[in-house]
Amino acid sequence: MSRAQQPSRRTVLAAAVAAAVSAGAVPAAAATAPAPAADADDPGRALARPVDYHAWTTHRDWRSGTAQGVRAVPGHRPGVVIGTPVGRTDYTDPHTNTTATWEYATWTGPVHRLDVPATEVVASWNADTPAGTWLQVELQGTYSDGTATPWYVMGRWAARDQDIKRTSVDGQKDGRSTVWTDTFAIDDASTGLRLASYRLRLTLYRRPGTRLTPSVWRLGAMGSDIPDRFTVPASAPGLAQELGVPRYSQEIHKGQYPEYDNGGEAWCSPTSSQMIIEYWGGRLTPEQLSWVDPSYTDPQVDNAARFTYDYQYEGCGNWPFNAAYAATFSGLQGVVTRLATLTDLETLIAAGIPAITSQSFLKTELTGAGYGTSGHLMTVIGFTADGDVIANDPASADDAAVRRVYLRREFENIWLRTKRYNASGKVVSGTGGVCYLYFPAHPTPRQRKALAAVGVH
Repeated sequence: MSRAQQPSRRTVLAAAVAAAVSAGAVPAAAATAPAPAADADDPGRALARPVDYHAWTTHRDWRSGTAQGVRAVPGHRPGVVIGTPVGRTDYTDPHTNTTATWEYATWTGPVHRLDVPATEVVASWNADTPAGTWLQVELQGTYSDGTATPWYVMGRWAARDQDIKRTSVDGQKDGRSTVWTDTFAIDDASTGLRLASYRLRLTLYRRPGTRLTPSVWRLGAMGSDIPDRFTVPASAPGLAQELGVPRYSQEIHKGQYPEYDNGGEAWCSPTSSQMIIEYWGGRLTPEQLSWVDPSYTDPQVDNAARFTYDYQYEGCGNWPFNAAYAATFSGLQGVVTRLATLTDLETLIAAGIPAITSQSFLKTELTGAGYGTSGHLMTVIGFTADGDVIANDPASADDAAVRRVYLRREFENIWLRTKRYNASGKVVSGTGGVCYLYFPAHPTPRQRKALAAVGVH
């Protein structure tokens, strides 16, 4: 069952599919036009996009920050690692009550002024954390009135779960903004207050006296100011193409591993992630899967659930944790962003890049789904000749049933809107075009052009 919806624009994603809701008409609402798409002649130049995704990925980027104990490393995948730690600290894991001492070093990025002063910001990162290491990502921003936010923890993360339990941090607020699991949000956007700029800080940790180090290759954040809207205008179909993405059902995992939110309906996010990871060639070894009950089908989905699980959120739907998990596979990177239109998805599909989309809807709002949900992830793999959306929907009875075709008009509205009516007629949140994008560490020129067209560099 779905967890309670958080009081921000995003939709809680720990659960994928809620119980089917009763049929009923959705009250009419005026349409609000989204920002125009990128210029077709220059796909790298966005025209008033309501989203600003920015990342640090190059050796020059890493050298532009303030390093305290870290060093920038060049090579085919530039990044930052621990050089000489600047100190030691004790960390008590709130999920195990275990206290351990860690050496640490920090990298603080330069201030990034948002092209779109934001009501929401989501950070994401790509890294490797060998056993005996972990990392923390923080964000500090400047409001549009010139005042500053505190340093907010956006995630404490490790690829594994033996050293610390990866976790978001609840209770972070300053009376003007709040961090809801993985999302910084302005408390009352109607006041006109926005986040005008931000900087990110990495803290890298390792066991004292070792030469171990995390390696971070990508650190970025998506800021957005999506207008409140119940409906969006219809887009014109522009592509008929389908990608060969593996199909996995979350439903066949019901009841598996209660410690990772019990499988089934709660595993839409890791199941979707695993589909695209394998599309790009990511594979797990028998040794990596040896912990999974051998009687379970598709054990790689169980693995994805375990290693995306957020111990504070108590679910597998933490957006950055899913992107970070994908990037632990050799040759992959992952980001969390928002897209503006279905045309953006067509641009990506044309370049061979599938996308994981987040949406919520009543049973009556998505023909053929057969369920309603307060938050669900599915994988868009193509478009039919009529422009309808081809999705690998993990909320299916078995793997064979995962491929679905959803009506274009219905899909774009449930994905791009920020407001909706639930089964009780109450106004609740929509995700406003949130998606995960996983793609090669070294994209082809065509892939780079498509990513740039949707604001990802």
